[in-house]
Amino acid sequence: MSAYAHQAEREFSAHSLSSRGGSEMGSRYMVESGFYMTSFAATIFIGALVTVGVVFITLLIALSVMLQSCENRSKGVIEIQKPNDDYNYCKIFALHAELNNLGPEDFPSICRSLAVQHIKEGQYERELNSTKQLVEKYFDSVVPLNDELDVVLMDIDDILPSNPQYDHPLILNQCGSKCCFEEAKHLKEMIFLRLYTELQARGWSFILLSRKPDTLRNASIDHLISAGYRGWSSVIMRSDDEMEMDSREYFLRRRLIMQRKGFRIACVISSQMDALTGPFSGQRIFKLPNPMCYYSNHPMEKMYAPKL
Repeated sequence: MSAYAHQAEREFSAHSLSSRGGSEMGSRYMVESGFYMTSFAATIFIGALVTVGVVFITLLIALSVMLQSCENRSKGVIEIQKPNDDYNYCKIFALHAELNNLGPEDFPSICRSLAVQHIKEGQYERELNSTKQLVEKYFDSVVPLNDELDVVLMDIDDILPSNPQYDHPLILNQCGSKCCFEEAKHLKEMIFLRLYTELQARGWSFILLSRKPDTLRNASIDHLISAGYRGWSSVIMRSDDEMEMDSREYFLRRRLIMQRKGFRIACVISSQMDALTGPFSGQRIFKLPNPMCYYSNHPMEKMYAPKL
């Protein structure tokens, strides 16, 4: 090969190496001129992203819970506003059973399962508490005088021990079990005691009335004391000549005697219609509700009916 050819080859090789070197330097320059972050800054950045993600997920969960709660409340309102037709019928029947003093044999079979629900699902307890609130609201606006003649009449037969007549199978089967009936009775007893305690603390005197014969006075007073009752004005029970009276007549007679003695009846509290009807019932009458499976007067009227 000529000297000229060798010289040309060397120049070409040098030119090629120079081109590659420039290209590699250019690549390094492009890499080095990109986004650069220290490890500390990268840690902060990643932590911020994680925090934002956690907050976002928490917000989504909170919104889901709120929506679910609103949906449940809406369903509850709809259920309250649109009760079952059978429930409406049984409630109305129970009311008229009390008004007409019907017996347990008249209780419709369709209402028996609803009577259990009425107690077990808490509806009966809510009705009792609502009645208690009505009584308290009324007494917020009135105060007794200092002469101890302003009195509250309270029917105590729901407080005293149950009558043997309550163990009749028809009565127990209305709720499905004796336990169900006892639960309802206990709820009512607690409301009576709370009303008694609160009104007595406001300065009101109590006259306690019962349909039971006066021969049971000592046992009845012992039971009242053990149940938490103290400081009443008097306990009225039936005398021998009153045992032959209808219970409505008996209560009317006793209220009339009180009025003649100068007592001012602020209200009458009872769960039974016979104690709430007729004149001389005071400024207010408050009826505590009974469970649907309960007929208040029928068993007592039979137990204390005159012997023919």
